[in-house]
Amino acid sequence: MIKLGVVYVLAGLMFAAFAVFSATDRSNPKRLGNAAFWGLVSLSFLAGDRLGDLGNGFLVVGLALIAGLGLLGRGQPATTSPQERQALAARFGEKLFIPALALPVVLVFAILVLKPLHVAGQPLLEPKQSTLVSLALAAVIAIGLALILLRQPILSPLQEGRRLMDTVGWAALLPQVLAALGAVFALAGVGKVIGDLVTHWLPMDTRAAAVAVYCLGMAGFTMIMGNAFAAFPVLTAGVGLPILMHRFGGHPAAVASLGMLSGFCGTLMTPLAANFNLVPPALLELPDRYAVIKAQVPTALLMLAANMVLMYAFAFPR
Repeated sequence: MIKLGVVYVLAGLMFAAFAVFSATDRSNPKRLGNAAFWGLVSLSFLAGDRLGDLGNGFLVVGLALIAGLGLLGRGQPATTSPQERQALAARFGEKLFIPALALPVVLVFAILVLKPLHVAGQPLLEPKQSTLVSLALAAVIAIGLALILLRQPILSPLQEGRRLMDTVGWAALLPQVLAALGAVFALAGVGKVIGDLVTHWLPMDTRAAAVAVYCLGMAGFTMIMGNAFAAFPVLTAGVGLPILMHRFGGHPAAVASLGMLSGFCGTLMTPLAANFNLVPPALLELPDRYAVIKAQVPTALLMLAANMVLMYAFAFPR
């Protein structure tokens, strides 16, 4: 059985390569900081389950110190220049899209064909994590196709990956950190506290009011937390589950999915979602660092209103 541990090993080895390349990159005056940061990330993937809670806590503190003290810098990976990329684009043309298109094709094939397969009485893919395992498989195959079709050096994916990580920096870990923070909040009972506060101060004696509080709360809390995955367990435990599902009989899948989508509307409107909203302007060297957020706000508000209408109309039995 191919389990999620294989994905962690692949990710850990990738970050370990980033650490090694960073340590040997003398063009980066902060190369040791980069090497230590990506080395700790690699350690968390490769041996996080063996470090225990205390060890992982020290690891996270180490990551925070390296990022907070400004010890990360941008190196000069062995990669192609903009002119060389333009030449390669003109040479290969539409073939450039083959690796990108292979990713969803392989993913769907793995989910529909490989997931049901059994070997020696055991499922080929771990059932509960089949999507993530399939995604990792699709990524490996797509990289292999890119290397074959574009005839690039075998280490080029790792060098390009390091270039991207150096550009994004610590913000690349925000989704993982904020999702973990949401789980901590849920275990600490923050959802119940918020639910008690909401029910005490806001009237939710009607379905429309409860839907509005849940969806707006998901968007607002996501803007504060920077990630819908962090807001979801808190708001769902405090409002979605006890009020929308239990009191008003909402369908769990419909309420949860539209609630999560409402949270994503908040993601579009907050600078705390730095990897989505602040990194692109930096990569594109836009004069306004909030240009992406300003462009996304109208769409986010329309989607949020549509989510509330859809939840009210279709998430509850007639």
